[in-house]
Amino acid sequence: MSFFQLALIATVALLGPLLALPRKWHLPVVLGQLLAGIVIGRTGLGLVDSSDPTFTFVADVGFALIMFVAGTHVPVRDKAIRPALGTGALRAGIAAVLAAVVGVVIAFAFGTGHAPLYIVLLASSSAALVLPIVDSLRLTGPKVLTTTAQVAIADIACIVALPLAVDPPNAGRAAVGAAVVAACALVLFFLLRWLENSGNRGRLHDMSEDRKFALELRIQLALLFALSGLAVLGHVSIMLAGFSFGLVVSAVGEPRRLAHQLFAVSDGFLGPVFFVWLGASLDLRTLAGSPRMILLGICLGFGTLLVHGSLRALGQPLPLAVLAASQLGVPVAAATIGSQLHLLEPGEAAAMILGALISIGASTIAGSRAARSFSQAAPDPTGGGTKSGGPTDKGQAGKGPAGKPSEGGPATAAGSPETAA
Repeated sequence: MSFFQLALIATVALLGPLLALPRKWHLPVVLGQLLAGIVIGRTGLGLVDSSDPTFTFVADVGFALIMFVAGTHVPVRDKAIRPALGTGALRAGIAAVLAAVVGVVIAFAFGTGHAPLYIVLLASSSAALVLPIVDSLRLTGPKVLTTTAQVAIADIACIVALPLAVDPPNAGRAAVGAAVVAACALVLFFLLRWLENSGNRGRLHDMSEDRKFALELRIQLALLFALSGLAVLGHVSIMLAGFSFGLVVSAVGEPRRLAHQLFAVSDGFLGPVFFVWLGASLDLRTLAGSPRMILLGICLGFGTLLVHGSLRALGQPLPLAVLAASQLGVPVAAATIGSQLHLLEPGEAAAMILGALISIGASTIAGSRAARSFSQAAPDPTGGGTKSGGPTDKGQAGKGPAGKPSEGGPATAAGSPETAA
């Protein structure tokens, strides 16, 4: 990977903001970045090599950071999240039951014998995709909060269950790795909470801001990468490391200045690199000579929409139910692991990616529909917050002169750093 290729990646990633620019389209930034990757990658022009170790590693760093930022956006300290977690877990559980039925039917119809894998795929959601969509479209409200909890629970559960479905002999090792990552995240929570309550974090913040050291960002990234390293050693997804550490930071309280810095690093560079890499890694041309695998991909995609869309019967708005059906990390991981271990039929990996793309397309439309009902007001360009309400910090903490946020206050529980910090 050269600097010219990196420049190309950064340039084509601008397609994301360009497609999201017209407000009436309500398109997420992620969509344009994925499409850009498809155009310059294996399916399209072949200008970049997604298997390049440097490109892959930078994309992995971006994925870890995306999941970390996504975790910090979950309002753990908000009392409303407790009932949302219960409802979200219930919906995720019901979706898993429905996925078991649909997955068995699909596996029987196509004779692949991969029913456990299809069940995990159908039950999964993608926090890496849904939360950026929620942020970019500024979706808010209790129903959005419950959907966010549902997506997070389903994503984590399916990441943990995937090794059992794809590679049962090594499932125990992956379970141990997941337990180690979770335990380390718990230790970090108690450590960071002690630093916060003792005032040491505040003193570090003041000194860092005064001396322009960016110590909080450096420390958070060091901890994130260490936790991601443990995940890699334990043969679990770095998604689990990033998201769990993000939840820890959200539970302790994220300073506004750190939120701004993370937003710049993630959404400005590493996040777009990951989504372009993901699009570039897809080889949809392998489906051209296999109508059976094309049909399998269609069944997986619409089966996912059926499973999650059925939750409309439980009172979940249909746009949010379809949004929760979007898939990203689990299908990619399943296709990668299955191909490496030679467990899949020819074209089956591409079929799973096709199913994921169908869910992504549907979630894009669903996000546009959801924005009409659940989108908060646009930010006031004068700097005084939103034009009509919008989330605020607890009490007056973090407020500077004229009501503007100061550098040291805690970030708002929900929303992107751009709008909530």
